[in-house]
Amino acid sequence: MEHLAMRRTLLALILCGALLSPSAAATAQADPEPSAGLVHRYGSHPRQNITVYGGQGPSLVILHGGYWSKDTDWSGWARWFAARGFTVYDTDYRLTSDAVWPAQRDDVLAALRWVRQRGGTLPLVLGSSAGGHLALQAGAYGAGRARVRGVVALSPVASPYRAWKDGAKPGASAERRELRGAAQRLAGCVPGRAGRGCTERWADLAVTSHASGPDDAPLLLVHSAGDFVPRAHSVEVASAQRGAGLTDVTLRTDPGSAHGALLLKAAATSRATLRWLRAHA
Repeated sequence: MEHLAMRRTLLALILCGALLSPSAAATAQADPEPSAGLVHRYGSHPRQNITVYGGQGPSLVILHGGYWSKDTDWSGWARWFAARGFTVYDTDYRLTSDAVWPAQRDDVLAALRWVRQRGGTLPLVLGSSAGGHLALQAGAYGAGRARVRGVVALSPVASPYRAWKDGAKPGASAERRELRGAAQRLAGCVPGRAGRGCTERWADLAVTSHASGPDDAPLLLVHSAGDFVPRAHSVEVASAQRGAGLTDVTLRTDPGSAHGALLLKAAATSRATLRWLRAHA
């Protein structure tokens, strides 16, 4: 019995030494758990960073919302998708306090190039609200299919000009009024007023301005029936893309009034989103 106890003690000491060795520590850092999240930089600005979760499956870039002016926390859903087989890139970008349009799109395109170089294949993109606008821009600007495998947009503000108009209507909700101001800050000017490049910038902000059909990425567009970003934003995009020849467009409308990430709280929606992403991976 004493001999057996001594062998167990020695084995425990050997295992502890292995775990504490530099090589073991390096292995642990190289193969993190999906919940860990490793931060990388894709540019020199403090906002140009990506937190990576997982590392074994298809690349999924997440673009957060927040009126293009603030962060929203997507780490929980990033871990959720990583646990279901994706390598998730939770991506930040310059806000309107840092720069006006098209800085935000420029950042997303730069981040997608970084992800492609790291992962080796075209990524999928999931964006929410203002991030949904950026995701749709990434999938449609130029030849979007050349950089993005598919786009999921939750409550996307596909037309900042529509949002600007809706926020001025009598009885507009606080969220719509806030979105009106956010769209104006993003453009850096008031629609219709004289200003260098103002008209062109508002036109460039509209996703439909870049719809080119088969050259663009497949789409899953999701709103709730009572979403403060109405489904008309996505209806316009779907119509423009289908009219240009893109056949892989799905428009989903959920009951209730959930917006953005809250849409995924419905089990049916999260399952449908996961199925769509896996089918396009």
